[in-house]
Amino acid sequence: MISDILDEIAPATSGKSHRDLISFVKDRPGHDRRYAIDSTKAQQKLGWKKEIDFETGLKETIEWYKNNWEWWKKIKN
Repeated sequence: MISDILDEIAPATSGKSHRDLISFVKDRPGHDRRYAIDSTKAQQKLGWKKEIDFETGLKETIEWYKNNWEWWKKIKN
């Protein structure tokens, strides 16, 4: 999903998909292949509810990092 969003908002200069940068490694035995969060308890006990869907939030996060590279570059260095 991240690769697809990057292809849309920040296409690679090579013209290739960001998916081409993914390299798969052999999974370590005993580790989950999928992680999921059940927010039922937070909804029931705290009255919490999501305001935006996952894909929208992911896209907004990627756009923020794209538009604020000067901020995060300092931290990275």
